[in-house]
Amino acid sequence: MMTEGSDQRFSCLTWEQLQILDQVLTEVIPIHGRGNFPTLEVKPKDIIRVVKEQLIKKQIVIRDIRLNGSTASHILVKQNGTSYKDLDIIFGVELPSEQEFQVVKESVLNCLLDFLPKCVNKEKITAQTMKDAYVQKMVKVSTDHDRWSLISLSNNSGKNVELKFVNSLRRQFEFSVDSFQIILDSVLDVYSDGDSKLSEDAHPSVIAESMYGEFDEAMDHLKYKLIATRNPEEIRGGGLLKYSNLLVRDFKPANEAKIKSLERYMCSRFFIDFPDVAEQQRKIESYLRNHFIGEEKSKYDYLMTLRAVVNESTVCLMGHERRQTLNMITILALKVLGEQNILPNAANVTCYYQPAPYISDRNFNNYYIAHGQPPIIYQPYSFHIHMQSGMV
Repeated sequence: MMTEGSDQRFSCLTWEQLQILDQVLTEVIPIHGRGNFPTLEVKPKDIIRVVKEQLIKKQIVIRDIRLNGSTASHILVKQNGTSYKDLDIIFGVELPSEQEFQVVKESVLNCLLDFLPKCVNKEKITAQTMKDAYVQKMVKVSTDHDRWSLISLSNNSGKNVELKFVNSLRRQFEFSVDSFQIILDSVLDVYSDGDSKLSEDAHPSVIAESMYGEFDEAMDHLKYKLIATRNPEEIRGGGLLKYSNLLVRDFKPANEAKIKSLERYMCSRFFIDFPDVAEQQRKIESYLRNHFIGEEKSKYDYLMTLRAVVNESTVCLMGHERRQTLNMITILALKVLGEQNILPNAANVTCYYQPAPYISDRNFNNYYIAHGQPPIIYQPYSFHIHMQSGMV
């Protein structure tokens, strides 16, 4: 790695890294349609190009285009066992008013028409129809400090193409290992020139930036699977779910002395953002669906790791609220085992019912299960699991 100028946040990609970037941008990714809508075969470089052209045509100012998060990390350090799910592409744009938000949304949906098979009659297909068929989620944030929108295109294997349009965003990372952004403009220029090809002797300078801070420090964290962040209370959800995911993938805290304090901030922010046990359950289940596709056997370890962190570091909840959350996570873990037809070793597990002191409180409500999930019948007693490993 060589540092770009005197700013320690930046670095140039090597030829090996540029080759991996080229593979990512030219790989065909299926965008799966709902109902009878056909699957769209999309290369990231192509959808970036058509969206960019449409935005310029609509006079939306584009500062730069970047590849963000786990995909950027994968390109920088491919050999440390990390994988990427979503393809997170950031368009740095100017969004001075509500009108620009609407223009961006309509532009993306209209661009999807270009990827429909030629045999499809596009004349009667509206932007709303394309949204219903191919968009997994849409998000818009418009505050004094944060102005951005997100359009996530569906992929059944969890490899969603996420197009984020950012005017301003105070917090652009959770942990140092996912703080990298690769600036794509120079390589996109090569793709747009049909006669140019990437080669070791003739390729553009492509710059990566660490939003965490010093690039070399963040790279060391990525190479050696170390966990570091700052001010987790600024992150929606506190980064608690991602932190537990890193732990279960054998990442270790970069600073053991600081991590317990950071864990408390993570838990506090998580319970501020998701104060109700039903909200917590929906968030955890959504995280499992989006981040453990094809990794069913890891779900139990993840839930037990999350439970341990909550158990050890939650200081902001009353006793009965804390027990509700712990029991909810335990039930989810047992449900995961049941789905896999796995039962814990009976020699190491004891299950028993014991009335909790708050059960007699008439104001106490049993758990609420999110709609669409198989019903679980809760007994009118709290459910406790004790394992000799100490994990639960």
